[in-house]
Amino acid sequence: MVSILDDIEGAPKEPTTNGQERELRATETQTPSNAPIIPSGNKGIPAKPGAQKDEKISGAELKKRAKAGKAAKRAQSKLEQPPPSKDATKNAKSENRSQRDTIPPSPQQVPPKGQHSKTGSASATSQKPLQLRPGQQQAPTAEHEPKTGLQKLAFVNHLYGIPRRTSIAGAGKDVHPSILALGLQMGSYIICGSNARCVSTLLVFKRVIDAYTTPPNNSLPRDLTLHLSAQIDYLKSCRPLSTSMGNAIRWLKLTISTIDPDTPEHQAKTKLSSAIDNFIRERITVAGQVIAGSASSRIQDGDIIVTFAKSSIVERTLAEAHRQGKSFQVRVVDSDPLSEGRNLAIALANLGLRVQYASTHTLSHTVQGATKVFLGAHAMMSNGRLYSRLGTALVAMAAKDIDIPVIVLCESIKFTDRVALDSIATNEMAPSHELGFHGTDVNKPGDEDDWRGASNLMGLNLMYDLTPAEYIHMIITEYGSLPPSSVPVVQRLSTNT
Repeated sequence: MVSILDDIEGAPKEPTTNGQERELRATETQTPSNAPIIPSGNKGIPAKPGAQKDEKISGAELKKRAKAGKAAKRAQSKLEQPPPSKDATKNAKSENRSQRDTIPPSPQQVPPKGQHSKTGSASATSQKPLQLRPGQQQAPTAEHEPKTGLQKLAFVNHLYGIPRRTSIAGAGKDVHPSILALGLQMGSYIICGSNARCVSTLLVFKRVIDAYTTPPNNSLPRDLTLHLSAQIDYLKSCRPLSTSMGNAIRWLKLTISTIDPDTPEHQAKTKLSSAIDNFIRERITVAGQVIAGSASSRIQDGDIIVTFAKSSIVERTLAEAHRQGKSFQVRVVDSDPLSEGRNLAIALANLGLRVQYASTHTLSHTVQGATKVFLGAHAMMSNGRLYSRLGTALVAMAAKDIDIPVIVLCESIKFTDRVALDSIATNEMAPSHELGFHGTDVNKPGDEDDWRGASNLMGLNLMYDLTPAEYIHMIITEYGSLPPSSVPVVQRLSTNT
């Protein structure tokens, strides 16, 4: 009480006698603890019990007095208690942490799954799924994602890349519906072959250009190129582009860039559509006719022609030779998993040719007695090597071993300036689930899990291989017959034209 009286501001200090001090101390001891404090005048001094009867106090004044009393009690308690030491503070904090770790949270404190523990906001994974269009399948989640293949090999790990797209789920809004259909058809091998994929892509690009409208404050050459890039990215996600497709896309972008920005939109579209038709006719259709006529002239009566898998230009060459009345036999060598040569053998048999169908397991017997080997191409590398369907190099080496000429039929649109030394650095990796094992049905979930779920089984499903230039006798193009060393010359000629 002495400390409180000492802190009173503005209290008058009058001299007191010893008798007055005794009376004051007596009244302080007799004053109850709950007596109200009068802030005005003698601030902080307890009032006498009879003083409340003489004056009326408002509610606001009572609140002020109560606050002042509480403040005085807090100040007194702080003065009486010593400050805690640093060691005691650390011990208290460690005890609080241990209690939080040992005591499990109550069900009310645990946030629901997918919800932030502090803010309570739901994360992106816990949100409701978007509504899909009719007939559209939702992409599998990570928890219920099906097995997509065997284990991956380390030395070809760079070839796996992003898994192929198998549905239109997640496609961009700028992708044309024709592009969506074309990508799925390429990914499922409905449209297969370098020429077929290139022609289909250019024809679909015509539809995309016809449906295109230049946005305001933009030029057609610049914005149309960006619009086609979105279509091309979707096709790449379904299956990697072929060499012929890459050359055709580069030509199309170059043609678009040469259009005058002041040209009306409908005239520019008409010009591009006409240019695409001319490109298909000159670089693929007419080129194939020239190659077929030149190659068929090298087929003689009694020849035994060996070919591998299915090539559209080889099929046209054999059909042209048969139309000319030549009598010869064809031996088609094929391999899994695509078995494209089966379709070629059926097509040639329907034309009336004598056809023998065999697999690569009997290759050494199939090439015996053959006179020529005709092979198609996916691409011709700048160093003269043939990049074609997996198994082509095996057929070429078997023919070279017994001195059978190997003739490659290839359009100039498939020529590239890239150099390849092996089929590992650059190749296309097909999904490993396309590899079928005898005695199992990949369409049945039980059999599928038997071999695809094995941890010690690895799948390698390459699409192409590389044939060395020394195994190739001749390359027939629309520019004529040439050795493998002349590939860079033809590539430059085709690029300049």
